[in-house]
Amino acid sequence: MVSSGGLSCGAHMAPHEVHLAQPTARPPDYHHALSAARHRVTSANQWTESQLMGRRWPIGCVALEITQRCNLDCTACYLSEHSEAVKDIPLEELFRRIDLIFDHYGPNTNVQVTGGDPTLRKRDELVAIVRRLSQKSMRPALLTNGIRAKRELLVELAKAGLVDVAFHVDITQGRKGYGSEVALNEVRKEYIERARGLPLSVMFNTTVVDRNFEEISEIVEFFVRNCDVVRLASFQLQADTGRTVLGRRSDAITIQSVQEQIEKGARSPISFDTLRVGHARCNRYGMIFVANNRAYDALDDRRSLEALLKRMPLLSFDRRSRSKVIATFVKGILTSPYLSFKAAGWLLRKAWQAKSDLWAARGRVNKLSFVIHNFMDACRLERDRVDACAFMAMTGRGPISMCLHNAKRDAFILALVRLSGPEGDCFWTPLSGEPMEKSAGTHRPPNPNRRAAKARLKRALAAAGAAVAG
Repeated sequence: MVSSGGLSCGAHMAPHEVHLAQPTARPPDYHHALSAARHRVTSANQWTESQLMGRRWPIGCVALEITQRCNLDCTACYLSEHSEAVKDIPLEELFRRIDLIFDHYGPNTNVQVTGGDPTLRKRDELVAIVRRLSQKSMRPALLTNGIRAKRELLVELAKAGLVDVAFHVDITQGRKGYGSEVALNEVRKEYIERARGLPLSVMFNTTVVDRNFEEISEIVEFFVRNCDVVRLASFQLQADTGRTVLGRRSDAITIQSVQEQIEKGARSPISFDTLRVGHARCNRYGMIFVANNRAYDALDDRRSLEALLKRMPLLSFDRRSRSKVIATFVKGILTSPYLSFKAAGWLLRKAWQAKSDLWAARGRVNKLSFVIHNFMDACRLERDRVDACAFMAMTGRGPISMCLHNAKRDAFILALVRLSGPEGDCFWTPLSGEPMEKSAGTHRPPNPNRRAAKARLKRALAAAGAAVAG
């Protein structure tokens, strides 16, 4: 078998394995997380000299879903048919889950506050969630479609400790008035201006589907032009999971083909295989430097980078400030004469390569990172990829691989939630939002609203037909 990324597939999980799969048990303490991560990626044959998971951090990101509600109706949605019926999890339970994330992975963990769309949560509760994460010395990020993420909210969240804001914008969302992916650059530009000047690392997420695949290079050109604000662009390959109406993606959409589109847009080769981030069939990471609107591959010297990773001390970077990131990196380099020598040689080579553009830009250089995420179809989960997952979802009983979470989402979002009160414990009911005195197990899901699903499909097909006609 061959995967969509062009690499050999691992064995697929059987339905009964998916059904029995459980979240990761709580470790003795978070100090075990790094070694446990190294064991997982080694067991999946993913350990290399440039593997970040298990070497620099125990997990890439943990998704904390604070609502199942959304104000868009995406044709590639990973939520389930029952998600909209689920009430918002009580704040008390979310705080407990935040503490549980810390117990598993410790400080500096990247936590994605997501949903649904998290901005539909009450504003004071959203701010409290971000503040709680920051107080636990973790790094909160907001993943939002941006509709309700106005400047005032971003300012308040930044003060509460928000580190990253990731705007999800793409053609699958059916935003009115935008008939192509390139046309949505108008929306992206508006969001960039909302965040400009704030102490936030600004990112954009794009789902890659048949309809926008050929436009990816033009989207990348846009990100390069705006890399004074945009720090990272994430491209997520369509997966047949949740309530998506698109089914399995075209064979033309692979990690390799998306990489080529990104390189075309950046007008530069990009070394996506230098750094390993979890499993190679799940994630690819590349980085460019931009001077005078021209891109230069930042990770093309594998040997020097591996030497830096091997000897560089563990550092905590404040992504909200470019100057602080540079200062922290330089401080780490200066801890070793060997690192200083290697870094100086690399810097001189890069400066010579870009000398004309550095002169034209008066020394101004920006960094732009690219991530390619290859999420798995719900019925085609590969065991080794699940085991070496770098992107976890938080449940009431612990973290679990995001792809596995999406494949059995209802088992988690419909589970009763134990709450503690002055009169003893009770169980909160997700479908009613009301407490009950004792557990009755997981609520049986209502029959999916097929009429609503068919209506979404009808709208999607109509939109696609209009786009073709146009």
